[in-house]
Amino acid sequence: MNSFAVTQRTQIKRLPQRGNYDRALIHQILDEGLICHLGFAVNGQPFVIPTAYGRVDDLLYIHGSPASRMLRTLKQGVEVCVTVTLLDGLVLARSAFHHSMNYRSVVVFGQAVVVEEAAEKLAALKAFTEHIIPGRWSEVRPVTAQEVAGTIVLALPLTEASAKVRTGPPSDDDADYELPIWAGELPLRLTSLSPVPDPLLSSEIQLPPSVRQYDR
Repeated sequence: MNSFAVTQRTQIKRLPQRGNYDRALIHQILDEGLICHLGFAVNGQPFVIPTAYGRVDDLLYIHGSPASRMLRTLKQGVEVCVTVTLLDGLVLARSAFHHSMNYRSVVVFGQAVVVEEAAEKLAALKAFTEHIIPGRWSEVRPVTAQEVAGTIVLALPLTEASAKVRTGPPSDDDADYELPIWAGELPLRLTSLSPVPDPLLSSEIQLPPSVRQYDR
C-alpha cells in the first residue's frame, strides 16, 4: 500500500489540508530527521524523551542502555507516541498573528516491542549508525557480543503514522496585503560544517568517505 490507513489517532483535525498519509513521504521525513521525541506515560505521569532512532522498511528502531528508565518502561509494552519535525523556514507575515513556520513533521502511534533475535538486533544497530551518517558502519570496527548484549533495541511498527507539512508564503488578511511591510519566508537549513578530528587521532589517518561525502 502506498499510504497508511487513517485512524482516529492519526487523522489530522487542525488544518487537515496539511495532512498527508503517503508512505514514501513519511519515510522520507523520518530518514532526514536525526532526533525523535518519544512520549509515553508511567503510572499516569507523562514523559517526553528526545532520542536517536533508525528505520528499516516499516519498522522504527529505538535503542539504549538496559539501565534506561525509558526503555525499561517501554519493554512492558506501553503505548507510545513518536514525533519527528524538520523546520524548513520562518514565515514572516504582515501581522504578528499570521507569522508561522514551514515544516515537515511525522507522528507515529503504537506499542514498541523488544527485539530479541540476534540478526534483527544487529540490523537495527546498523540502521542507527547508517541513519546518523551513511557508509559509516563499514568503516568502524564491528560491534562486540558484549556491546550487543548491553544494548536494548525496541521496534515500533509504522502502522499508525501521519505527516503534516506547511510550505509557501504567509497567508495574510486581504486588507494587510496593501501595507508597506516586508513579508516572506526566511529559509532555514541544517547543514554540516568542516569536520574536526579527534585530538588523539593520528595525523596519518585520512578523512573517511562517509565524512568526506556527507551532505545535508
